[in-house]
Amino acid sequence: MSNRPDWLKVRIPSGDDYNEVRRILRSHKLNTICEDAMCPNIAECWGKHRTATFMILGDICTRACAFCAVTSGRPTEYDLLEPGRVADAISDLKLRHAVITSVDRDDLADGGAFIFAETVRAIRARDAQVKIELLTPDFQGSLDCVRIILDAGPDIFSHNIETVPRLYPSIRFKSDYRTSFGLLKSAKSMSPQTITKTGIMLGLGENKDEIVELLHDAAEAGVDIFTMGQYLRPSMKHAEIQRYYHPDEFAELRSVGLALGIRWVFSGPLVRSSYHAEDVFDQMIAGG
Repeated sequence: MSNRPDWLKVRIPSGDDYNEVRRILRSHKLNTICEDAMCPNIAECWGKHRTATFMILGDICTRACAFCAVTSGRPTEYDLLEPGRVADAISDLKLRHAVITSVDRDDLADGGAFIFAETVRAIRARDAQVKIELLTPDFQGSLDCVRIILDAGPDIFSHNIETVPRLYPSIRFKSDYRTSFGLLKSAKSMSPQTITKTGIMLGLGENKDEIVELLHDAAEAGVDIFTMGQYLRPSMKHAEIQRYYHPDEFAELRSVGLALGIRWVFSGPLVRSSYHAEDVFDQMIAGG
């Protein structure tokens, strides 16, 4: 592909607030998806908003999705004290909305669901007012794992679909499109009051009809929040960018999602599942 268009230019991470966020995270020995997945918004999130998306259960993923920069391999870390450290870091950062994700842990019987739930409980014990958003793996379709997490009481249960079903064999080859949507649908059924959320990347080779069909599936699954952003290639080893979408196209697709009945659709080149998560939550509450 040609050089990135102007609307995808981002600033270089720097500044006192950025360095302070990094210092706090290092002091608690925590990983973030911001760093490990090479998120383009890290300068803004850390430097302007002092927010970060925590990545629990280590920094080695049992899967190797073609779009993701997180290291893949055989994990060894399983830290029962990690939930407490996440809660301490949230307190130090003075976060009112915390986003927690993880690597895939197919090596664990519960996929790490227990640690997710313990993290929610640790945060609530420190400050019951913090809003908690969990971005989970698919747990290989285990609804027992979903129940473990929902019983802990997160405000938002999120699981990203990432791309259209046709591209799963090449982009998410260890995952299953229907399993992922089944997880989201079951989460909404188990806990109707919990907000459900998913997101996709554009530019991997999908076409508009496939995107619209995916939005239909999201609406049918009862997804409350849907995010769409431009895929950016982390390295030459990862899937190629097939095309860049113009901001007007993102706006058009947002309108399609809303028309299909999805309550909140956030769509733009630099939108990521956790980007401006607190602002998204506030907009939802204000909008009813």
